[in-house]
Amino acid sequence: MRKKKKTDRYIEEYAIGEFIDMSAHKVRRVIDQIRGRSYEETLLILELMPYRACSPILKLVSSAAANANHNRGFTKAKLKISKAEVNEGITVKKLKPRARGRGYPIKRPTCHITIVLKHTAVHYYTDYLKNKIVFEEF
Repeated sequence: MRKKKKTDRYIEEYAIGEFIDMSAHKVRRVIDQIRGRSYEETLLILELMPYRACSPILKLVSSAAANANHNRGFTKAKLKISKAEVNEGITVKKLKPRARGRGYPIKRPTCHITIVLKHTAVHYYTDYLKNKIVFEEF
């Protein structure tokens, strides 16, 4: 039986992009640059990098920030990327027609990207008298 990891689910919000038509290896070189940085710094880096992988990552970071703002009421300026990972998806296999009626196999790799944003200025605790979770900003 596996033990569940303890996470700060009350101060984290995420966004997942699946089946993105790009190699996981090419996306990882961009993800490694933004991991652990603030939200605003991440936006600057992604807008200035010349790689094709930047646009779907930028959309996911913006989506995770919008989720945090809408669902939890967090301000975007105090968000930080706590976890960013890329996993390989399925490989789409096609046949391209070649000379003399032959077929040439084409492999199109896909990947799944997960971005988790954490609010840096929130502390939470459980109020045992009222039996609910209390948030404090510092």
